Amino acid sequence: MTRTGPINSRRARGTLVKGVPYRRFAVGALAVAGLLLTGARDASAQSGDPLRMTAPPETVTAQKEDADPQGLPVSVTGISKELLGIEGITSIGDAAIFAPNTFFSEFQARKLSFPVFRGITSGPGNPAITTYVDGVPMIHTNASSIELIDVEQIELVRGGQSALFGRNALGGIVNVASSRPSLTKWTGALSVPLGNYAAREARGVVSGPLSGRSAISVAAGRSARHGFTTNVLSGDDIDRRGNTFAKAQLLWTPATNWETRLIVGGERARDGDYALADLGSLRTSPFRTARDFEGHTDRDVVSGTLLTRHAGGRMTWSTATGIVHWKTTDETDLDYSPFPAATRLNDEKATQFTEEIRFASATAAPSSFGNGTILRWQGGIFLFTQGYDQNAVNSYSPFVVSQQIPFAVQQTSPLATLDDLGVGVYGQATVTRNRLDVALGARVDHESKDASLDSSYAPVIAAPTHVSGDRSFSNVSPQVSVAYRLHPNRMAYVSVTSGYKSGGFNPAAPSGAESFGEEHTWQTEGGVKTMWASGRVRANAAFFVINWDDMQLNVPIPQVPTQFFVANVGGARSAGVEVELNGRATRNLELFGSVGYTHGRFSDGSVSSGVDISGNDLPNTPAYTTTFGAEYRQQVAGNASLFGRGEVAIMGAFQYDPQNGAGQDSYALTNLRAGVQKGQIVVDGWIKNAFDQRYVPLAFPYPGQPSGYVGENGRPRTIGVTIGLRF
Repeated sequence: MTRTGPINSRRARGTLVKGVPYRRFAVGALAVAGLLLTGARDASAQSGDPLRMTAPPETVTAQKEDADPQGLPVSVTGISKELLGIEGITSIGDAAIFAPNTFFSEFQARKLSFPVFRGITSGPGNPAITTYVDGVPMIHTNASSIELIDVEQIELVRGGQSALFGRNALGGIVNVASSRPSLTKWTGALSVPLGNYAAREARGVVSGPLSGRSAISVAAGRSARHGFTTNVLSGDDIDRRGNTFAKAQLLWTPATNWETRLIVGGERARDGDYALADLGSLRTSPFRTARDFEGHTDRDVVSGTLLTRHAGGRMTWSTATGIVHWKTTDETDLDYSPFPAATRLNDEKATQFTEEIRFASATAAPSSFGNGTILRWQGGIFLFTQGYDQNAVNSYSPFVVSQQIPFAVQQTSPLATLDDLGVGVYGQATVTRNRLDVALGARVDHESKDASLDSSYAPVIAAPTHVSGDRSFSNVSPQVSVAYRLHPNRMAYVSVTSGYKSGGFNPAAPSGAESFGEEHTWQTEGGVKTMWASGRVRANAAFFVINWDDMQLNVPIPQVPTQFFVANVGGARSAGVEVELNGRATRNLELFGSVGYTHGRFSDGSVSSGVDISGNDLPNTPAYTTTFGAEYRQQVAGNASLFGRGEVAIMGAFQYDPQNGAGQDSYALTNLRAGVQKGQIVVDGWIKNAFDQRYVPLAFPYPGQPSGYVGENGRPRTIGVTIGLRF
C-alpha cells in the first residue's frame, strides 16, 4: 500500500517489504552468506580446476590509478561489460541497483537524473555526485545520463572524494569507462532487443587494428518505444522515447610505454512529454493523465575527449582533455490538467572545457626507503570553464495570473547566463610498511562565477528584474585513511574525509535568493574487504557517518511552478552500513547480494521554504536498499550453453521532500532473463519488473493539485527478446 501523506518513519523503517521485519531479513542474509561459503567449499572439493571457480578479477580507477578494489580504502561497486550486456543495461540509473545505499531520483526524460548516495544529492547545476566519462566530468547533470554504448565498466564510488576529484564529489563519483579498441584483431557485436510498448533497438560496435600501433572502434545505435502513459483526452501516449547515438575511438601507441586515445561521441534524443500527474491520481489510476497540451523533451549531446599516458621508469604522467556541448528543449503542459491554463517552453544549453594533468609514481617502481617502507604518490592540476544559458517562457491563459488580468501573459523566468572558471590542485601520498597503508591527500579548489539573471512579463504587468554579480569560492579538502592487511585476502580500513561543494547562482529564484553558499561535510568510513574460499567468495562491509554544514537542497519556487532553486537549508547527519557478497556456489552457479541501510536526518534549526524541518528524513533517501540474485549457466550439446539470471531489488521507504509531506513506501522490482548461446549467436528473453510493481519513485510539491504533489510512475512490466551476434 502506498500513501500520499507522511510516512510513519518508525513503522516504515522497522520492516522491509510488506511486513518483512529486519530480524527475519537478517536471518535470510546470513543464510545467503552461508550458502555462498558452503557451496564454494563443496565446489572446491569437487573441482579439479579451481581457477574456473574464482570470482572474476576487477580493476577500478576509483582513486584515479588502476587498482584492485579489494585493496582500496573506499566503497566502490564495479559493473562490468559482461554484466551490462547480460542485464541489458543502457543507462547509469539502471545499474545503480547493484550498489548498496544508491538511488537515482530520475524522470523518464533523459536530462533529469539525480544520483543519491547515502543521503547526499543536489540539483542539476551543482551536483554532489559527479559522473565522469573517460576521465571527463559532466559538470551539469543534464548531460550525465548518457546512453551506454561500447562501455567497458561503470564504477559507483560512494563516500566523499573531494580530496582527489574536487568540489562536486562530496557524495562520491560515477566512473564510466569506454572499451579500448582492439590492437590484435577485428571484433564486433550486434544487439537487437525487441519488446512490448513497441520497444525496438539496435546497437552495434566494430573494433580492430589499423596497424601494429593503432586501432579504431566505431559504435552506433538507435532506440525507441511508445509511451507508458496515456492522455485520456486524446488517447495518445505522451511519454514516447527515441534516441540515436554513436561513438568513435582512435587509439595510437607510438611506443610500448606511450598511448593516445581520441574519443568522439554524441546522441540525439527526440522524446515525448514528461509523464507528470497528480500524485494521488498516479496511485489510483497509474499511467493515466488528462492534458489539453502534449509537449516534447529534446536533448543533443556532443563530446570529444583526448587522453594521453606515458609510463616512465620512475614516474607516469597523463592528461585528460574534454569538450562537452549539450542543448535541451522541453515544452510541457504546466498545469498538468485538461484546462488550457499554462504551458512552458524551456531552452538550456552549455559548453564545458576541462583539462587535467596528472603525475604519479610508476606502478612497478614505487619509492623505497628501506625497512620495508614504500611510498606511492600522485598529484595533478585540473582546470575547467563552463558557459551555461537558459531561456524559459511560461505562457498563462487569461485570468490565470490574476482575476484582474483578462488577457494572456508570457513570463520569461529566467533569461540567464552563468559562466564558471575553476582550478584545482591535488596530491596524495600512500606510505606502506609491512601490512599497514597510511594515505594522506588534499586538494585546493578555487572557482569564480559570473551571472546575469533577467525576468520579465509580456505584456508588461510588472517591472522586469535584472540581477548580475560575481562570486569566488576557495576551499581545502583533506583526506586521511589507514588500512591494515590482516591476511593477503582480508583488509580493514578507516578514512576521514572533508567534502566540499562551492556556492553559486540560481538561474531562477525568489527575490533575495539568487545566490547560495558553500556546503561542507565531514565523513568517517570504516570497513573490511575480504576474499574467501580461494577467491571464490568476495564479502565486503562498511559503515559511515556524514555530518553536513549549510546543506544545499533543490527547493521549489512558489511563484513559478516546476522550477527549483538551490538553498542552504542547514545541517544534517547521515549514518549507515553496507554489505556486499558475491561468489560461486558451484561451477555453474553464481550468487550475489548487497544490503545498505541509511539513517539520515536534518539537524536542529534547519529550515526549507520557511518551514522548520528539524529531525525530518533526508529526501529521496531510501531507509535501505537490498539486491539479491543468481546466475546459472549450463553447457549442453555441442558448443551451446543455456543461461538464466534473476534478481530482486528492494527500495525502502523514503520521503519526496524536506517537509516530509509525502513519500513512497518500500517496493520490490524483480528482473528475469534466460536464453541460449551457440557459438557467436545469443538469443534470450527477459522480463523487467516481472510482477508489475506500481510505485512512484519521484514527486515534488505542486500547489493546486488535489494531493499537493505531482510525480511520475515508475516503469511498468516490460517483456522482450534480444538477438545478439558477436564476432
